[in-house]
Amino acid sequence: MVYEERNVWSGLIVSVVAITVYVVVVLRQAGGGPLTAVDWVPIMLWTIGISIAVTIVVSILWGIVAGMREPGGVGKSDIRDRDIARMGTRVEQAFLAIAGVGVLLLCAVRADWFWIAHTMFFGFAVAAIVAGIARIVAYRRGL
Repeated sequence: MVYEERNVWSGLIVSVVAITVYVVVVLRQAGGGPLTAVDWVPIMLWTIGISIAVTIVVSILWGIVAGMREPGGVGKSDIRDRDIARMGTRVEQAFLAIAGVGVLLLCAVRADWFWIAHTMFFGFAVAAIVAGIARIVAYRRGL
């Protein structure tokens, strides 16, 4: 597995776990009550911060382990990596645009901040997950 693919896997795994944990924590905080009553801002910020830090740590540790197994291949990228990254970015941008339109519509109808923020938050999450899956498929099956 090449350097860039390991990083994609790291981000994908951490994103799925982080979103799952976030949903569970918010639902527990709601306790059957309205979701808009939850103090979601600190939970969201901690989820974002911790997921970024964990992704970095997992990528570094996975890189160290891979470097011990194959010292010559660590950190090398080629044109295929660039093409896959470019394709993944296009996929990601499409989902971010959809989330952005959703946020604009929610703002137009004066929805609660909870729904606006979560539309964007889950838009980012879905974009990252779908783009990660697209990149993994490209690495495994080709462009």
